[in-house]
Amino acid sequence: MHQSPLAEHVGVEITGVQMASLEGEALDALKQAVYRNGVAVLRDQDLSPEQHIAFAKRWGGIDVNPFFPTNSGWPEIAEVRKAESQKNNIGGGWHTDHSFDQVPAMGSILVARELPPEGGDTLFSSMGAAYDALSDGLKQTLSTLRAVHTADHIYQPGGYYSQTDLAGEMTGQELSTRAVHPVIIRHPVTGRKLLYVNGAFTTHFEGWTRAESLPLLKYLYELGSRDEFQCRVQWQPGSVAIWDNRATWHLAMNDYHGHRRVMHRITITGEPIGA
Repeated sequence: MHQSPLAEHVGVEITGVQMASLEGEALDALKQAVYRNGVAVLRDQDLSPEQHIAFAKRWGGIDVNPFFPTNSGWPEIAEVRKAESQKNNIGGGWHTDHSFDQVPAMGSILVARELPPEGGDTLFSSMGAAYDALSDGLKQTLSTLRAVHTADHIYQPGGYYSQTDLAGEMTGQELSTRAVHPVIIRHPVTGRKLLYVNGAFTTHFEGWTRAESLPLLKYLYELGSRDEFQCRVQWQPGSVAIWDNRATWHLAMNDYHGHRRVMHRITITGEPIGA
């Protein structure tokens, strides 16, 4: 297994392994690479949907988002797609998957299935680097705060995802997502301190109004999305990205209008997070 950094603070490209047969010590090494670097990109993978699922089960449990249609034909796989005629895309703002769950997802395994001729890259940003960039005073203040996360405004009728290729496929079930997490968490494996808010799902600080929360949240969102904390994943046929949702934000570029893009995502079960 050969590892090459993608950027200073986040991302690693891994060659010399085939995920379909990866297990044991080699799988443990890949896990550690993801935990340390936030996201790992593997190229030239020939991974069927069944092998995708089997690999995810070797990694850990699988989380199925009840509000995201599993329209891939496999219940464990969420098909993230944008049709040629669609303007808005899924994941087009900085976010962390499943932060609205009581136990947030560890991460995701995303397999490229259909790609546009160009564009459609995914950006990742390091929340460890964002934490390190905080002043000592702000670190202390944030260490006392908890934040409220919800996805209701994303998945509800008329919400953002009703304007994507999920329109017409939403389940129609009643939305009720809410979780409260520390603003500064400690990674359960590496022990690194991380900033844990995101622009898509964090609405306010616990005990604060939204109006009171927004100025500080906006500053944290600007900090977390600094160019120097990012890496860019350029998708190719056979590419797979595995990322740690606790340690990163990600954003899917929406720069390929008129072309189709289809990705298969499996979300891996996490563990309780704390400060």
